[in-house]
Amino acid sequence: MKNKFLYIPFLALGLGLVACEPEFKDEINAGTYTNGEADFTTYVAIGNSLTAGYMDGTVFRSGQNNSYPNILAKQFKLVGGGTFTQPSYEDDVNDLGGLILMGTPQTLTRMVINMSTGGPQNLAGTPTIEISKLQQKAYNNMGIPGAKSFHLLAAGYGNLQGLATKTANPYFVRHATTPTTTVLADAMSMNPTFFTNWIGSNDVLAYALSGGTGVDQKGNTNPATYGSDDITDPNVFAQVYATIMNTLTANGAKGVVATIPSVTSIPYFTTVKYNPLSVAALGEAAGINTINQSLYGPMKAILTAVGAGDRIELLSTTSANPVIIVDKTLPNLSAQITAVASQVPELAPLAGYLGATFGQVRQANKNDLILLTASSAIGKTTTLPTGVPETLGVVGVTYPLGDALVLLPSEQQAITEATTAFNQIIRQIAASKNIPVADMNRIMNDLVAGLRNSDGQIYTADYFKGTGNLNTVMFSLDGVHPNSRGYAFVANEIIKVINQNYKARIPFVNVADYQGPKLVPSN
Repeated sequence: MKNKFLYIPFLALGLGLVACEPEFKDEINAGTYTNGEADFTTYVAIGNSLTAGYMDGTVFRSGQNNSYPNILAKQFKLVGGGTFTQPSYEDDVNDLGGLILMGTPQTLTRMVINMSTGGPQNLAGTPTIEISKLQQKAYNNMGIPGAKSFHLLAAGYGNLQGLATKTANPYFVRHATTPTTTVLADAMSMNPTFFTNWIGSNDVLAYALSGGTGVDQKGNTNPATYGSDDITDPNVFAQVYATIMNTLTANGAKGVVATIPSVTSIPYFTTVKYNPLSVAALGEAAGINTINQSLYGPMKAILTAVGAGDRIELLSTTSANPVIIVDKTLPNLSAQITAVASQVPELAPLAGYLGATFGQVRQANKNDLILLTASSAIGKTTTLPTGVPETLGVVGVTYPLGDALVLLPSEQQAITEATTAFNQIIRQIAASKNIPVADMNRIMNDLVAGLRNSDGQIYTADYFKGTGNLNTVMFSLDGVHPNSRGYAFVANEIIKVINQNYKARIPFVNVADYQGPKLVPSN
């Protein structure tokens, strides 16, 4: 029964896409390039994984070459831009990505599409990027994967000894100039004449990626008390962002800042549907009837008896069915369920289990977002207590998806409110400094729907439709970060803002020149 109920082909999960109007059109002719009012002599980029060139679940040597700051720097060279450096990944000898500490793997390798199985998976091999191989050097690209806004000001965030206490970031540890420096201090040591600042996504994204298991820290102005998956208080964000911008512009540098994307629109949250339980996946009508008789019917009756019959409906034999999920916002009816079930002879032996398991369970609906990681959990059998039939352990079918795999409407609302507040702060502070804003929130939302480029091609966020559309996909296989082609789009958006606001004439890059998802014949 373990494999009977469900199979969800990774490449069969799709998004509906529509085309937007052309976003970039390059009408600048060679020989007419100019920097306008901007000085690109020393360009410095600060931010998080989106700035570092993170894609396919990690930073890897060839992928980092296509970070949007590196793409921008190449265009800036046409108008007087200087040398642009990025943290060295020469020790990524097999181009696998991932990190090791004293030889022990700390993170997974990059993701690829294995053509022999038809789905994304981590590339075979062992990472070779050693965290403790300290470079102790500031770089023009100061994007730190995992960094939240306040981390850029945190002394010791690059201290190797802080990894054990989780007060340091392994990516910054590799190149922090001293154990006590800050990301912003190292960035400013480069004496930037121009900057990009795209920080803040992780202040809300970490909460979203955790399925809302973190805490919305609104009202708590002490980030030292935050957990890694918490949402940053807007006042903290405003103070930190103001400090960052005051520092970046103190010596007259110009730049561009970027808004925070609405994270719930990215593939990580929109790919797995709330109702993936097809009739065929559940074993045709016979399988559905068995599940209804053994679990859904009895639970429907029990919940009805305690006034919550709307939490579960019988599975349909003619249409797709929703998964069952834990909803921590529901009243916990564990005691009531146990009491009612104990009065039914055939259920009495399972009364305690049913109460403990289904106290806050309901079927998902269209307002819930099922995380991408749920695709590998739905249909698998979980370990159950002794005496509980294995048939009650099929995740998403007879056993609920955990809170960490679902974003509930209330959690989505917290994310939306924080994102809106952060973007208002970014715009207000940028306006006070006369620094233009690249609206990455809009561009990412447009990308999900589909963007038509000047080459006539429609580019999308959707990489789940098989090999036929891989040349037009903009997101990497982790479902969160752009791929190389997506970062080229980001670079073009920033170039557009620079040209419009600094009277510059910088050519756009050709998005089609950049790679989409990586295919391997076998892994």
